[in-house]
Formats: sequence, structure tokens, C-alpha cells
Amino acid sequence: MIATEKEQLLQRIEEALDTVRPHLNVDGGDVELVDVTDDMQVKIRWMGMCESCSMSTMTLRAGIAEAIKGKIPEIMGVDAINGL
Repeated sequence: MIATEKEQLLQRIEEALDTVRPHLNVDGGDVELVDVTDDMQVKIRWMGMCESCSMSTMTLRAGIAEAIKGKIPEIMGVDAINGL
């Protein structure tokens, strides 16, 4: 993947994350986009209250992954590099 393609992809992922951020912010949390791998795996980092939240796994699957895959179907998966 060339740099501009990756930059565009990262921007599209950020836009998808922006749709779920308000819900995370209400509970004092947030999410940071770390990277997207060549095999289309998105890496995120939980921030704030999301880092220690017992619901973060469910939020990752039902909220974050669905938001990203809904806008960018070529994404194969989403993984958190921290949290519970």
C-alpha cells in the first residue's frame, strides 16, 4: 500500500471512529487509531475510562468494529493493543 493510499484509509477510519467517540466521551473514555496493517487489521488504543472498562470488549466488537467495517468493508478486523 503506498503512503497516500494508507493516509486516505487512516482518514476514513478516523471518520468512522468519530461516529462512536461521542458515546465513549460520555463515560469519560476515548479511542485512538494506532495503525492499520497491510492485511487490513486496524489497531486501536483505549484511552481514559475505556482502558479499564469491563465493557470495552463488547464496545470494540459491537461499536467500533461495526462502525469501521460499515464504512470500510475491506477492513478485516479491529484489535485493541491495551485494555482489559
